[in-house]
Amino acid sequence: MTKEFHTAAIHHPIFKLIGEASDELGVDAYVIGGFVRDYFLKRNTPKDIDIVAIGSGIELAKKVASKLKGKPEISIFKNFGTAMIKHKDLELEFVGARKESYNRDSRKPIVEDGTLEDDQNRRDFTINAMALALNKSNFGELLDPFDGLTDLDREIIRTPLEPGITYSDDPLRMMRAIRFATQLHFTIELKSLQAITENKDRIKIVSKERIVDELHKILMSPKPSIGFKLMHQTGLLSLILPELTALQGIEEIEGQRHKDNFWHTLEVVDNIAETTDNLWLRWAALLHDIGKAPTKRFHEKIGWTFHAHEFVGAKMVYKLFKRLRMPLNEKMKFVQKMVLMSSRPIILSEDHVTDSAVRRLVFDAGDYVEDLMTLCEADITTKNPRKQKKYKNNFKIVRQKIVEVEERDHIRNFQPPVSGEEIMSTFNLKPSKEIGIIKDAIKEAILEGEIPNEYEAAYNFMLEKGRKMNLKVHSE
Repeated sequence: MTKEFHTAAIHHPIFKLIGEASDELGVDAYVIGGFVRDYFLKRNTPKDIDIVAIGSGIELAKKVASKLKGKPEISIFKNFGTAMIKHKDLELEFVGARKESYNRDSRKPIVEDGTLEDDQNRRDFTINAMALALNKSNFGELLDPFDGLTDLDREIIRTPLEPGITYSDDPLRMMRAIRFATQLHFTIELKSLQAITENKDRIKIVSKERIVDELHKILMSPKPSIGFKLMHQTGLLSLILPELTALQGIEEIEGQRHKDNFWHTLEVVDNIAETTDNLWLRWAALLHDIGKAPTKRFHEKIGWTFHAHEFVGAKMVYKLFKRLRMPLNEKMKFVQKMVLMSSRPIILSEDHVTDSAVRRLVFDAGDYVEDLMTLCEADITTKNPRKQKKYKNNFKIVRQKIVEVEERDHIRNFQPPVSGEEIMSTFNLKPSKEIGIIKDAIKEAILEGEIPNEYEAAYNFMLEKGRKMNLKVHSE
């Protein structure tokens, strides 16, 4: 990697316009941070671009906005000394160069005006401290005081200043280091990794929302296990997701062992990352076995068991989401449902696949049956090629059965062919438990394949069920 520029990216019209505005105000301006990093990595450059001014970032933003066509949306945050311009598909954030100092009990810095050098010193990593000049006199010049370009070339995550101070000042940077290592497939410098381990308890002063934001980014990376292994190695994981680290370890009693469910889980997450970008399905993969730690038992005759671990795990999902201040809404319910049902298709694939079992699977999973199958296929982590082929083939059979049953019986989002109101009018009933009994009997008959999912068959079944319950048909 060299310090010569490919001028196409830096010559986006917006940069020349910012440079002109800076010259008119008599301030120096630079593009800094993620845009510069990704520019040199030849990644898709981000649409959110950080501009630092040696002076007032707000005044520079106002000047830039006045030069842009179409009256762009500008937001000013005086308390933070920043301004945001949304222009077409870009988000430009302007800030004045500053230096920061920290109190022990907060990650919110005390901010003063500073030089470009001060501003680069406060950056989290060398690869995020590089700046490109935008003024006409030195347009495109790279200012790289910490040799971030070399670190990009060496694929290293390193802090500009002493890592112990960097991480203690703002502990969120520990999660960011791991996230960048995961996203970019970089290595965290050993000294920096040791500093994360030493400062891990400082993560407690970081808001849960910020931590979860980094967890989301790790989960959405091509190989999430990189991040979770680093979190485990440094001790952060046991502080943030103790339900996961509780899965680690293999016990042996009387020569009988069980698999290590922690490392198995990380394999499942990597598997599912290859097939879906659904964040919440990836969360389901991460949490699908968390109920195994509290339900693990050893029985002399049958060995290790994890009875009802899916049910226990689904309840644990709620507690985990609440603790991390994650949304207690449909997204959480989706994760709970996936965890609760995570073994159902596996059991089906091991047995003879009956139509009634498939109908019940589709009925219970509803619109999420495809997601459930994707999760279960990711759960295949055996290294035995013969077993792997067998399991994958079995799931193909289950998928085929789902299609066949769906086309014939229309069970997904099941609505009973006969309504409660019709049952009431047929037998001249007021609201009562008899109506629920008949409705459940019709549903069970359809799921078991005793009658087709059609009105006439369901109506006749209702009449027969009512007769057995000694109900008389009401005649007008």
